[in-house]
Amino acid sequence: MATIADYVLDAALAKLINEADRLDITSQEATNYTQATNTYSLGNTTSVVFGAATDGDTSGRKSTCGAISDGSVTASGDATHFAISDVSAARLLVTGTLTTQQSVVSGNTFTVAAFDVEIPDPV
Repeated sequence: MATIADYVLDAALAKLINEADRLDITSQEATNYTQATNTYSLGNTTSVVFGAATDGDTSGRKSTCGAISDGSVTASGDATHFAISDVSAARLLVTGTLTTQQSVVSGNTFTVAAFDVEIPDPV
């Protein structure tokens, strides 16, 4: 079985920590930057801050995204996912399912509780 050192997992998380600068709530899971920031986006914020890499809850390594309280809703609908992007590179970095679906209305604000992005150890 292969083993991946924490140093290598931390390097992957460092890309996220250093490059993530936009979080969108989306109506479905995005698979590319355009879907994340346009096609499926219901709102966004640029107040994205990830903490340093630490041990994962189960295995591997993780970084925690701080809570979002200033998201701007730009379209009405049901937000089911989030997408984190690097705007300057037009690159989608991470997607995931929201803990709870949110019905949002254009012109309002949205919040997202702090959450972890975790890379598990290989099995």
